[in-house]
Amino acid sequence: MKRIFTISVLVLFCFFFANTSFAQNAPVKGKVTDAATGEALIGVSVSIKGTTTGAQTDVNGAFTLTAPLDATLVFTYIGYTTLSLPVNNQTQLTVKLQAEAKELQQVVVIGYGTQRKRDVTGSVASVNGNLLAKQPVQTATQALQGKVSGVQVLSSGRPNSSPILRIRGTGSVLAGANPLYVVDGVLTDDIRNINSNDILSLDVLKDASAAIYGVRGANGVVIITTKKGKSGPAVVSYDATVGFREVANQVKLADRAQYVDYLKDASPTKIASDDKAPLTIPGTTDWAKEVTRRAFTTNHNISVAGGGETNTYFISANYFDDQGVIKTNGFQRFTLRANNDINISKKLKFSEQLSLSRAAERTIDLNAIYGNVYRAAPIIPAIQDGKYGNTSAWSNVSNPLLQLDKANRFTLGNRVQGNVALDYKPISSLTLHSAFNADIKFNNQKNYQYQFLSDNNTFTVGGGNQNQNNSSLFVQNDDSYQYTWDNTITFDKSYGNHHITVLGGMVTEKFKSNFLNGTRQDVPANQDQWYLNLGNPDVNAKDDNGGGLFTRQSFVGRVNYGYANKYLISGSFRRDGSSKFNQHWGNFYTVGGGWVISEESFMKDNHIFDQLKLRASYGKLGNDNIDQALYIITATSNLPYYFNNGTLNLGSVIQDIKNTNLKWETTAQFDLGLDFAFLNNRLSGEVDYYNKKVSNALTKVGLPGILGDPDNTYITNAASYSNKGFEVGLKWNDKINDKLSYNVGANISYNKNNVIGLNGGQALFGGGINSRQVTKTDNGHPIGSYFVLQSTGVFQNAAEVAAAPTNSFEANKIGGLKYADIDNNGIIDANDRIYAGSYQPKYYGGFNFGVNYNSFDLSADFTGNWGNKIYNGKKNSRGTENDNIEASYADSRFTTAKPSNTDPNVITGSTPPSTYFIESGAYLRLNNLTLGYTLKSELLKRANISRLRFYLTSQNLFTLKRYSGSSPELFNDDVNTGITEAGIDNVNYPVTRTFAFGVNLQF
Repeated sequence: MKRIFTISVLVLFCFFFANTSFAQNAPVKGKVTDAATGEALIGVSVSIKGTTTGAQTDVNGAFTLTAPLDATLVFTYIGYTTLSLPVNNQTQLTVKLQAEAKELQQVVVIGYGTQRKRDVTGSVASVNGNLLAKQPVQTATQALQGKVSGVQVLSSGRPNSSPILRIRGTGSVLAGANPLYVVDGVLTDDIRNINSNDILSLDVLKDASAAIYGVRGANGVVIITTKKGKSGPAVVSYDATVGFREVANQVKLADRAQYVDYLKDASPTKIASDDKAPLTIPGTTDWAKEVTRRAFTTNHNISVAGGGETNTYFISANYFDDQGVIKTNGFQRFTLRANNDINISKKLKFSEQLSLSRAAERTIDLNAIYGNVYRAAPIIPAIQDGKYGNTSAWSNVSNPLLQLDKANRFTLGNRVQGNVALDYKPISSLTLHSAFNADIKFNNQKNYQYQFLSDNNTFTVGGGNQNQNNSSLFVQNDDSYQYTWDNTITFDKSYGNHHITVLGGMVTEKFKSNFLNGTRQDVPANQDQWYLNLGNPDVNAKDDNGGGLFTRQSFVGRVNYGYANKYLISGSFRRDGSSKFNQHWGNFYTVGGGWVISEESFMKDNHIFDQLKLRASYGKLGNDNIDQALYIITATSNLPYYFNNGTLNLGSVIQDIKNTNLKWETTAQFDLGLDFAFLNNRLSGEVDYYNKKVSNALTKVGLPGILGDPDNTYITNAASYSNKGFEVGLKWNDKINDKLSYNVGANISYNKNNVIGLNGGQALFGGGINSRQVTKTDNGHPIGSYFVLQSTGVFQNAAEVAAAPTNSFEANKIGGLKYADIDNNGIIDANDRIYAGSYQPKYYGGFNFGVNYNSFDLSADFTGNWGNKIYNGKKNSRGTENDNIEASYADSRFTTAKPSNTDPNVITGSTPPSTYFIESGAYLRLNNLTLGYTLKSELLKRANISRLRFYLTSQNLFTLKRYSGSSPELFNDDVNTGITEAGIDNVNYPVTRTFAFGVNLQF
């Protein structure tokens, strides 16, 4: 890895210092302006063609450089068309740059190639990398929230968490619903190593156009293209943010008085017991405050880009540091990137994109820490005189602060990602492309649990039932590599009004992983001695190893045809072979058509529409995101068996029943869309309708108990799901005068998810609360629908209790919850459960606006969703009667002095899941607010600084919601929750709010 990096850096610096201009020179001056508005353009790169010599325009758009009088100057500027202008013996030039074509003219990445957006027949959304880099977040997809219709993003305040994306609804339960990411041709499921400042564009394939990726494209594809250099002098950029994060919307828990008052009803025996020591200690412990902090965060990025006549380069370095708001939690990442293009000859080009990242993370056991924060008794001190409060002695959960301080979970990760490629053009219309893409990971994990005992004065009160009798060390080393070898041929040619592009090729992919871990006790507490061989191998020592291997072989093809820039036809085909299935091969395709109505003669003089395009597509995609051994029957070894004579023998037996004929899930999707722009391109947008059906989805089917399978089920292709919806996106851009301009954007999506056929499969239950399931995935309802009792109020008196049906979960009592007897059999039991909504929103979207006035800029991004529900699992999940409660519930619950018909007297471990715990998940959040100022002065010109901007930014400034919990955006990333448990708020990392100061510097 060091050798690869060293070679790359040496090559870049050779390019950087190369200069081939030796001609006789003379001073050339000029001014560069916007061709439409006449406004001076600051920071335009001016270079002498064929050399790296050049300059940049100052605050007045002026430039001066020494150049041969017969030279050609090249003017490049982001958002404008590159202009080549001969000097022709002139010493004074007036240069006007044309703004690049509007949105429908921009180029988007469609997989194994690019296409003008106006020629695209599928639903492809594109976001400029500069918009993503504005937000102080680690991962670019988090900055994508609310910006693209049809794309729902769920993020967490937890450092190094990977946002969850749902493109046009949830399309799978057991095979995963996350999209495929493609970074400069590298296929991956994780982009946390990518520096947002390095991203040029992010394109989302939402419809069947993703079929070009075959069995990887069923859940949509996110294509990330990183930046490259441009011919001209070196441009150095430095971008930095420094700020802090804090807990936002922390749920207030009951204080001492509220908690003790609650115990009188919930645990009267505890109040009356002899052990009342905690009740005599004054004050209230705010457990959330004890384990959290205001966390520092910073992000620094420096890049150098440029090039000569035959080469371009882009090199960057990034340092990202994000302390977690939970104490001891934190993440640091250092990233290097080198992107190079070399024109070896007029026909042959070599390109390379290389990213090296090194990340260090100190993680926490979220369930043990923040899960216990909600339950820990506020009458127990967190720590006092150096001793921890013994919450366990109060028959409560473990002390969260103790669990935090006495554990060190550290992970160090190294990742190499990138590709090398050759492009050969024997003729202008034909390109032969070969690229080798690799993604290599090396990770080391160490989890150390410190010893703590009651006999060394660890605890303030109570006995030692919270002891950690032995220190323990867990170590795991794991590595993986994945490579993809793409070989494609592209023919691109125009014949009069006809334009045709044909792509054909072959893709080979291989993935392999290995891990080795071990556990030892009594390892010394000194971090320099955290090695397994220093522990006791005779006490609970454990070692394990494993890994995985799978391969894919694919053949791809695509044809795009256009006539007179107004009639469009496209089609793609991919044949995939995957080692994850016994039936290896499958075929996937898409067809599409488009009509650019605005190009018709009868629309030329309409003076309304500048661009109007109707498009439609249909195709079939695949999903092979399953374990590589799911269809392979294996035997469990070393199982004891007793013969008739009583002799114990160890043997092997097949325990798990598996379907050897498993195949990939398939998704058929139809899309109908309209793209438009009018009012001189100030208003643009798109409207889409889609119908997506997943068939052959993996689900569980019941087995007779006699077959001996542990859970009497096996996984097979026996389910179908559907997602239908509409998407609308609008953008407005306008310039009032030379000083004032503004933009407004909005998008909204409607999606209806439905299980349409289990075909003999069993309904899938999920989301356990107090050993009871909360969700049920079954025909006619959305995936992960809540399936609970219907709460009808609170018993007010003895007469209501006597007249009520018998409750099989807990005894009916005054102040207890009442439930509807759905089957009218006089008993409240599991047969009375009803469907009560799901976490999947019916509507989601966002809107944004930006204003530029003189040197000031202001922007805001909002995001939200409507029509979904949340199950407040923290209220329902009570391990003991001595667990704490929320302050709002303490004030509103039923008491004799203050009866309530909505909130029960107490909630115990016997309280069944019901609609009482279901709340609205609708919200609207100000996701980002940024105020910036660009400094313009002669001093900057003298210092060769082309741009200097300062700004203040805030992430998650406020949220409008009806949900009583901390956030309606749930992200259960530490408790291994699946798709069917997504809407249960049980243990979540605290929602964070960010304030930061930033600077953008370019010279």
